[in-house]
Amino acid sequence: MKNEEIIDNKLFYLSTLNELDSRHYVAIWAIELGWGGISKVNKLTGKSVNTIRKGIKEIESKTDIKKTGRLRNKGGGRKKIIEKNPEVKKDIENILEENTAGDPMSKLKWTNKSTYTIAKELTSKGKNISEDTTGRIIKQLGYSLQANSKSKENGSSEERDSQFRYINEQVNIFEKKNLPVISVDTKKKELVGNFKNNGRKWLKKGKAEIVNVYDYPSLSKGKAIPFGIYEVLKNNGFVNVGISHDTSEFAVESIRRWWKNIGKRNYPNVKELLICADGGGSNASRSRLWKFYLQKFANKTGLKITVCHFPPGTSKWNKIEHKMFSFISMNWKGKPLINYELIINLIEGTTTTKGLKIKAKMDKNIYELGKKILEKEFKKINIKYHEINSKWNYTLSKI
Repeated sequence: MKNEEIIDNKLFYLSTLNELDSRHYVAIWAIELGWGGISKVNKLTGKSVNTIRKGIKEIESKTDIKKTGRLRNKGGGRKKIIEKNPEVKKDIENILEENTAGDPMSKLKWTNKSTYTIAKELTSKGKNISEDTTGRIIKQLGYSLQANSKSKENGSSEERDSQFRYINEQVNIFEKKNLPVISVDTKKKELVGNFKNNGRKWLKKGKAEIVNVYDYPSLSKGKAIPFGIYEVLKNNGFVNVGISHDTSEFAVESIRRWWKNIGKRNYPNVKELLICADGGGSNASRSRLWKFYLQKFANKTGLKITVCHFPPGTSKWNKIEHKMFSFISMNWKGKPLINYELIINLIEGTTTTKGLKIKAKMDKNIYELGKKILEKEFKKINIKYHEINSKWNYTLSKI
C-alpha cells in the first residue's frame, strides 16, 4: 500500500473517533514518526500542537481517563473563529483577491501570500487568528501552495500585476459608495439548430438525442451572440442575445438594455458606473467605436462611466467568465440549442448555490461591420485617461 493511501486511511479512521480517542491516536502517530512528528501530524490532521502534546503527555504518564458517552458538555469547548467572527472568511478572501494566480475557471487557485502574512494583516485589523486557522480557511476557499513552474502566463509583467491591483482598488472604491460595478464580455457564439453541444446529461440508456452530423452554418436557424453583464456586488446577471454581429455598438447597446431594465432599478439616483472588461473584442481597450458609443450612453443617462480593462492574455480573470458564463455553459451542456426561445430559457434557468439570478432578452437589431468614426467626431468625446495604466483605464462624462 502506498504511503498516500496509508495516510488517507489514518485520516478516515481519525474522523470516526471521539475527542479523547482522537487525541491519543494523533499522539501515538506523532510518537511513531519520531523527531518532528508533532509538526507533521499537525499539518496532516489539523489538530493543534497543544492537543497532540497533551495526548502524548497523557499516554506517557499512563493517565487513566474514564471514557464516557460524552467527553464535554454539549456546546462546550472553544468556539471556532468562524463562529465568533463569521466575516473573517470574507476578510481572508478579500486579502487573497489581489494576490492570486491560477485558473479561476477551476477549483484550484494559489496565492503568493503566506499564512503568517495574512494572519498578521487580520490581527492588525482586530481579528485575532492563528496561522493554522488561516491555512485551513484558505484551503476551504480552494487555494493551495504551489511551487514555481516553467509555464509563464501571457502578458505577465509588473504592468499586468499593477493593473490587477488597480482594478481591485476601483471595485473597492465603488463598493464602499454602493455604486454599480459590472463585468462584461461576449460569450462564445452558438449555432442555433439541432447541432451537437459538448457535454453530457443524464438520459435513459439508449435514449441519446439525435443531432445533425455536420455543423454547417447553412443548416442552422441563425447564430446566437450572448453579450453578458454581471453585477459584481449583487451577483445578478443580464444577457443580451444578438443575432447579427458582435460589434462595439452591440456591446454598448447590451449595457444600455441592462441599465434600462435592471441597473437603474437596482441603483436608483446613482451617477457613476464602473465597467470591468477584457482588452479585446467588441469592448477592446483600443477601440474608438467602443468609446464613441459609451459616450452616447453617458450623454443619454448622465452617468459618469469608468472603464478598467484587463491586460492582454488575462481575460479569464474577468469575473463574468467564472461567476456567470461557466454556469450557463454547465446548464446547457449536452443539450442541442434548437431555437432562440430555448437559449433564453436555459440562460434564465441558470442558478448557483450562492443565489445567482440571470435575465436574458433577444436583440433582433442588425449591427453592421466595418463602421468607422471620423477623427473630428472622436475628438468630441469627453474622456479622461487615468494616470495609472492610462491605455487600460479611463472615465467618460456627459458632454
